[in-house]
This record gives sequence, C-alpha cells and structure tokens, in this order.
Amino acid sequence: MRSLRSHQSELLAIVQAIAAGEAGGLRDILAAVTPGGGKSLLPVLAAHTLIAAGLCERVCWVVPRDSLRLQAEEAFADPAWREALGHGLSVRAADNSPGDPCRGLAGYVTTYQGIAAAPDLHLAAFRRHRYLLVVDEVHHLPALAEADAAGGHDAAADAAAWSAPIEPLLSLAGVRLLLSGTLERADGRRILWLPYRRAAGGKQEVDLAAPGWAVIGYSRARALAERAVLPVSFGALDGEAAWLGPEPEAGGERPRLGPHRLRAPAPHEATRPALFTALRTGFAEGLLRRAFLATRTLRTERRRTLGAAPGETPRGLGKLLVVAPDQREARRYLDLLRQWIPADQPGTAALAVSDEPGAQETLAAFRLTPEPSILVTVAMAYEGLDAPEVAVVAALTHIRSRPWLEQMVARATRVDPRAGPYESQRALVFHPDDPLFARFRWRMEREQGTRAKPDRRPPRQPALALPDWLEDELAEARERHGIIPLESNALTLRLSTLRPGPDLAAGLAAARTPEEEQQADLLTPSRAERQLRHQLGDLVAAQAVEDSAEGLSGAIPRGASLYHAYNAALKRVLGKARGEMSVEELEAARAWLGRNRLREHLHLLEGDHRFGWAARQRRDWRPPVGRRAAQ
Repeated sequence: MRSLRSHQSELLAIVQAIAAGEAGGLRDILAAVTPGGGKSLLPVLAAHTLIAAGLCERVCWVVPRDSLRLQAEEAFADPAWREALGHGLSVRAADNSPGDPCRGLAGYVTTYQGIAAAPDLHLAAFRRHRYLLVVDEVHHLPALAEADAAGGHDAAADAAAWSAPIEPLLSLAGVRLLLSGTLERADGRRILWLPYRRAAGGKQEVDLAAPGWAVIGYSRARALAERAVLPVSFGALDGEAAWLGPEPEAGGERPRLGPHRLRAPAPHEATRPALFTALRTGFAEGLLRRAFLATRTLRTERRRTLGAAPGETPRGLGKLLVVAPDQREARRYLDLLRQWIPADQPGTAALAVSDEPGAQETLAAFRLTPEPSILVTVAMAYEGLDAPEVAVVAALTHIRSRPWLEQMVARATRVDPRAGPYESQRALVFHPDDPLFARFRWRMEREQGTRAKPDRRPPRQPALALPDWLEDELAEARERHGIIPLESNALTLRLSTLRPGPDLAAGLAAARTPEEEQQADLLTPSRAERQLRHQLGDLVAAQAVEDSAEGLSGAIPRGASLYHAYNAALKRVLGKARGEMSVEELEAARAWLGRNRLREHLHLLEGDHRFGWAARQRRDWRPPVGRRAAQ
C-alpha cells in the first residue's frame, strides 16, 4: 500500500478537522509544494474527505493549461490510490458544453481559459452545488484589487483577465484549496485571494499566519529527506560564441563581436547575446549530443539491470526531455537527434510544440507509453508534466526566470517506481554554463540546504547593466536591426550534484548574498531602471510561454518568435523602448502588463515587414472568446 508524504498527511488531518467541525471557520488551505513533490494527490485527499462528510458535494479543479486536465483526471483514477484511500470518486476533463460540467460525476477539471471563456456556465454550476474549489498554480493569477488601484484600465481589460471570472467562484466555494510551487509573481504583484502582510522594509509577503487559513509547506529539502524527489546532477557546459552586432560601422558593415565565453564570474553585456547565439549554432549541437549520449548510456545500464530482452522496451529505462528556445530550433534539434538514432529505432524521438499537429497526443504518449523516449518541446512541458521516466533534461533555453527553471528541472526529479531503487536514480540536467544559470543553481542549493562541488561559494552577481541597443535587440532579435548569430562551440563540461544537506535555519532561503546586501541599502535610479527592465522582460516571456502552450504561435508567420513579436507589440503600445523610459514609466508599464495580455495587441504589428504581418493573417485569427479586449 502506498504511504502518504508528510504534506499529504498534513492536508488529510486539516480536511478531517474541517469535516468534523473542529477547525472553526477555516475554509482556505494553501499548499506550497516544491515542483515534483506530489501535489496532484492533495485534491484527491481533500475531495474524498469533504464529499464523504457532506461538507462539499462536488470538486472543481482549475489548472493553468489544457495539457494538465487529463493528468488531473488520472490522479482521481489512479487504481493504487483508489485502493489505498478507499475512494470511488471520478472527475471529468470538461469543456464548456452547455449543461452540467460534471455529467453526473463527483466533479470536473477545467482551465483558467475555460472559465474566462464561459464564466456564466461555471457560476451556475457553483450556485447549484457546494464545491471544493482547487486552483492549481495559483501564482499565475494576480490580485484584482491591485489592478483596480493602479488605474488606467477599462472594464473590458479587467473582464479579459483570468482572475476576474475565477474570483466569484472562490467566493461561492464551500472550501478552497490553492496549490503552488512558488508564492511569488515575477511582476511583484499580489496573488489572487491570498492574505498578505507588510514585512520589514515595507515589502509585502504572504501572511502564513492569517486567521481562517491553513498553510502547508513542502520544501525541496524536506522532499529530498523523504525521498519524494531525486537529487539533481548538473552538467554545466562552457562555450564561446561570435555574432554580428546590431549597428553598422563606418564602412557599412556590422562589426563581428566575440568570441565571448559563456562562463564568466558575473553577467556582462555579452552574456545574453552570447547565449542567444550559442543556442542557435554549434554549441547547441554539442550540448544536445552530450545529453543524448548520457540518455543512451543510462538506458543501456537499466536494460541490463532489468534484464530486458533484445527488441524489448520495458518501462523505467529513462527518457530525455529537450527544451528548445523556440519552435524553429526545436525542429532543428529534432532533425539532429534523428540523425544520431539508429535506423531500427525510428519512433524514439518526437516533437511537441503548439503548432504541430497531434502535439497533445505526442505529449500523452511520452508520459504514458515506452516510446517516444525523447521529446523536444518549447513550453508545453515546462509546468506540471507528470512523466517520472524523464531522467535527463537538455536545457537549451535562454529563459532564466527562477520559477520557470525550477519547473523545468522538476521534470526530471520525479521518482520512477519502475527504474529500480531510489539510490540508483538521479536527475541529470545539461545546461549552458552561463552566470545567470549559475545564479539559479546557487539559490536552489541554498533553499534545500545543500552544497555542490566544486562551487563552494555563491557566484558573484552584481547588477547586470545592459546597453540600450542590447535591450532593444533582445526584444526584436532576428529583425533588421538585430544581431546575427555566426558561430559557437562547446568547451569544457563541469559536473556537480545537489544532494540533501544540513537543515537550514528559518528564513535562510530569503537571505541575500553579500553583494545583494550592499546593493539593497542604496537603490539608485539607474539600478531601479535595470531591475524594472528585467522584470518587464520576465513578464513578456511568461505571457509568451503561456500563450505558446495555447497554440497562439500559429497566428504569426513560421520562423518568427512569439516572444519577439510580443516585445515589438509592447514597444508600440508604450510608444518607446524600455531603455528610454524613466522609473515611473517603467513602473506604469509593469502595471499595464499585469492587467493586459499582449496577444490582444498583435494587431499593432500589421504592416510591419519585419514580422511579415499582413491584414489577411490578422483577419484569420481572433483572440479566443473571453480573452478579447476592446480594440
């Protein structure tokens, strides 16, 4: 019989107390669970207890994207947990067809977009029955009160946001279970429904002791101690890259810049363009080749251990997940992989990107069947993918947002019950050895109480000052005034493993490096501008990642990047480049991005030859119902 992890047992005790009337007026539960820590069982535990007690009649589980709906169904249908818990509940992945979304079952699973597209349908369901409302990855939803206070918006923009149609459901729900792997948003705004308090220095933070709330925390350190997730080995590959600069020299030719090394003690103005170039030239092939060979070696060893016969492909051999920077490169990576795969294994590599036919079926096959053993994707698998067989990740992405990277790494940290003893398993992540990724790794070590060799000290990280031309270039790469990647090559590979270490004192995760301590005391205008510009970049990248998973990238010409198109649209909305804005203008831009979706402003690119945008293409696509803003 399966046993519960500590956070699962804690949740079960809380809902049992609520069902027995011993929890007072407590109706809100927040579970902050490290990615890969076993979050999907929590709604099953809560629904089984509360429905059996009659406190709730049904469960509604809201997930951020369509690919997660089937996984939520599977959590309730898992036969082992049905037997262990003695429950018989079933839920369905619902669309917005008229009528009862549960269709006679114990509940339904929908998406943020589904609720936004048909809010009245879901409101009617919540008015007919007492629901347990589960909101997955709640950090995606900004608080509406802050948007109202910011001003400068209209009712249509608010109605188009995900938070607006979900908030009434939160009010009507009998019990609310909010799930997240991170309790912060990239834009610094509050998260919908969560209680906040003002901490030292005036910073707002989630109030973990708010009355009427039960908070469950499950850190990576705790998950490692309970063997709920795997330790991570990082393969950091150094390299060098060269590219043509954005501005012509006196002779009319663009200057050749580089070669520049990826590995450096701190970020500088060449870090991001060098990384951009490396992921599109020879370096990417070098990193991909190492990840491919490591996966084949692992599968050979496990075949021997499992005693698999020739031609047999049992579960538990291990799989490779390749995360590409864009769909164009994803297809190029797939072509490379297929050249390396033996001719008698044609079905072992597959592509799952938003504009590829059958992408959802490919993703399901990767999760549930022995083949494909290699999946190349961009954003569809970055959050919530439950595929325990993933053992190796090739991180060929230039996104350096900490929550995004944590989600990506977590795809390989799930324990595979078919792969042998826990001690024989590990997650292996190959990545460019740039200082921005090193920063993320050090933070990950600090939060889980680990030490990694040979990196005994945190990397030195002063503020990254980017010149204006580079800010614009990163937003509009591949365009007329952009850099042109020339060449790159891989150099040395460093391996280090993050394993369980000593417990950390409370609050250590929030501690600053010495450099950060010095900088925090004096926030100069130029430093504030740089921080705000980086925040805007993260917000644009987050919207591009989310919308790519919904298939929006098909609305722009093939070969164009949705991220770059979004940056160009934002520049037109704001009327100037981020590098030209004052602190006040940057803060207003951040607030605007929190209230609006850039997908609704792509019409501003009409006639722009750099994107190949045409009036006919614009007419062929409209934002989905419920996501349209007044034009």
